[in-house]
Amino acid sequence: MTLQEFLVQTQSEVNALVSDRMTEGGYLKAEAAFTDVVMQHMAECGMTFDPRVLHIERKVGAATLKLNGYAVSDEADQVDLFVTLYSGTDTVQTISDSEVVKAAEQCLKFLGSSADGKLVKAIDPSDDAYEFSLTIRDCYADLEQVRVYVLTDRQARTRTFKPRDVAGKSVRLEVMDIERLHRHWSEGKPRDELVASFEEICGSPLPCVYVPGENEEYDYALTAIPANALRMLYDRYGARLLEANVRSFLSQTGKVNKGIRDTLRDTPERFMAYNNGIVLIADEAGLARAGDSSTGLAWLKGMQIVNGGQTTASIYFTKRKYPETDLSRVRVPAKVIILHRHDPEAEEILIGDISRYANSQNAVKVSDLSANKPFHVELEKLALSTYCPDGVGRWFYERAAGSYNVMLAREGTTPARLRQIRDAVPPARKITKTDLAKYIQAWSGRPHIVSLGSQKNFERFMAEPESTAAGSLDVAGYKKLIAQAILFKAAQKVVRNGGFSQAQANITAYTVAYLAEKWRNRLSLESIWQRQAVSPQLSSFISELASRMNEVLLQTARGAQVSEWAKKEECWDKVKLASLPAIPDGVPELAR
Repeated sequence: MTLQEFLVQTQSEVNALVSDRMTEGGYLKAEAAFTDVVMQHMAECGMTFDPRVLHIERKVGAATLKLNGYAVSDEADQVDLFVTLYSGTDTVQTISDSEVVKAAEQCLKFLGSSADGKLVKAIDPSDDAYEFSLTIRDCYADLEQVRVYVLTDRQARTRTFKPRDVAGKSVRLEVMDIERLHRHWSEGKPRDELVASFEEICGSPLPCVYVPGENEEYDYALTAIPANALRMLYDRYGARLLEANVRSFLSQTGKVNKGIRDTLRDTPERFMAYNNGIVLIADEAGLARAGDSSTGLAWLKGMQIVNGGQTTASIYFTKRKYPETDLSRVRVPAKVIILHRHDPEAEEILIGDISRYANSQNAVKVSDLSANKPFHVELEKLALSTYCPDGVGRWFYERAAGSYNVMLAREGTTPARLRQIRDAVPPARKITKTDLAKYIQAWSGRPHIVSLGSQKNFERFMAEPESTAAGSLDVAGYKKLIAQAILFKAAQKVVRNGGFSQAQANITAYTVAYLAEKWRNRLSLESIWQRQAVSPQLSSFISELASRMNEVLLQTARGAQVSEWAKKEECWDKVKLASLPAIPDGVPELAR
């Protein structure tokens, strides 16, 4: 697929999110829909965390502030801000560096005025910007990483800019333009951008033991990477260097990372003896003669760390926090696996297995390591074989990240065939593993768990022995799950378009959970499946319920941030006791 064709496809996906009435969950504005499409892609490929759309564009004093979305790591030690320049063009057009920089500056002004508390003082607590600005103010001093991404449907001349200093923090600036998005899509993995030239970083190839593979899966190398090289690579690529779904490393207060920090500072010469090393995968490797004329690794393309993210990030942050730390004597043992496979699905399984076994002694639990569990495999099969009531359309369960796009590329061999597939299985009917966990957990009465964020909610979902994921699945059960997805998406659309200034994700989860809590036995999921939407009457009631839910969450939070209050089971207990509207008898989904 050419860049031009990809742009048209992307705009089609954006327009579907804005105007698609067949499946609920759309946006009022195309800019917000484009922001969501790109942020979700970045989250799926590990470039960011659990992103949220939040449109802020206004003047405060003489300054113009703009923000379109944000993501905060689970440990609240890393923040990503997104600002969007959306044109809606169907032809590939360029965007000037000056326009990109101007948007980035507007986002940086939002960050700076939030960090020093000026924005919170200048706006009303009901303002859209208030709660997130308050979050930045409260956690800014402890942030280890801050990034600003400019998202655009045009082609940028420059994609990485010099870091800026904001309130004492170095802020990285990057651009995700349509060309970069296309490259991720067409090549199937954003790690193609990750190139490590050891000749450039270290001055010469790394001495290694290189073992050509005896099968078609991979070659193998053993080496020791200078800690300074790893630090430079992490500084350049950040969390993208880590395995695709490991969102962040554990804080340095834990035993493992504290030990790494102390060894680096106190006995760096013993680091290699104490540390178990890291495991890397790469798509390609270059060999050359090392300084001692032995075989050496000159470069790695598509390098990612599947085990050792804590080690790598701890080296980086220890040096930044304690500049006197001498890394020149530190070497990190490394096992390098150079993949041969070109089948994305088979490669995904292999990488998942490598990650799972390499991390078998660590408490790292991420969604992609669950992709091969029987529940997800069976759900994928049901999605491929179960048609909607019209006999033409289907839903798509994305068991492996990026598999929807792989399906489009594999089966959409002509423009007409691609349109046919997208009509039958539109992007609005794609469900990821973390999406599904969110829908099921809300319907099951766990909105406080949903409010923890996608990854933590998914982990809880998979860990619960009584959860749907622990049992078998049939066609009837599959249809009920899709009905839950349709209901959640309907509530999500109502909340997005309802003028709620804060905590939209929490209002949605609690509204669905309350609906299920009170009327689970009367609401017909079969009716929702047959309609492939909720009725106007149910949608109207959801709007009324969501409005009152917003009031209850604000009242019970008693001045605290709603997004934090909503994570507590106590919040759910109080909501269940609140006086909320009753569902009217005229709703068609109600069983008589």
